[in-house]
Amino acid sequence: MTIVINLVVSILTIVLLQVLGMVIFALMTPFKDMEELKKGNVAVAMAFGGKFLATAVILGVAAYTNTSIWFMMLWFAVGYVCLIASYWIFELFTPGFRISEQLEKGNVAVGVMLCMVFIGTAFAVSSLII
Repeated sequence: MTIVINLVVSILTIVLLQVLGMVIFALMTPFKDMEELKKGNVAVAMAFGGKFLATAVILGVAAYTNTSIWFMMLWFAVGYVCLIASYWIFELFTPGFRISEQLEKGNVAVGVMLCMVFIGTAFAVSSLII
């Protein structure tokens, strides 16, 4: 019975952290992600999907490598901060335009690139999780 309770608590924690991560990312953008998705904005969809996959990768590795929910949450927080930092670093390396403006305009190239930045960062950071 203890195993089942631990599993349920772990799954609920992972789901809540994933949702929290997506809410924070949505608050970081000056536009409404869901409204852009409803309009069919592929660039925003790519960036949003990349964020989702990146947080899932970090959560998965944090859950796999830690038996304590608290350590899993701590490592997720570390990885999540790295994902946020990767966005701002990407923004610094594109001085000719603002990423959020390009996404809102539907620039798919920027959406795909940002998606890959998030996923790449998640794989790199997750390799450091102990």
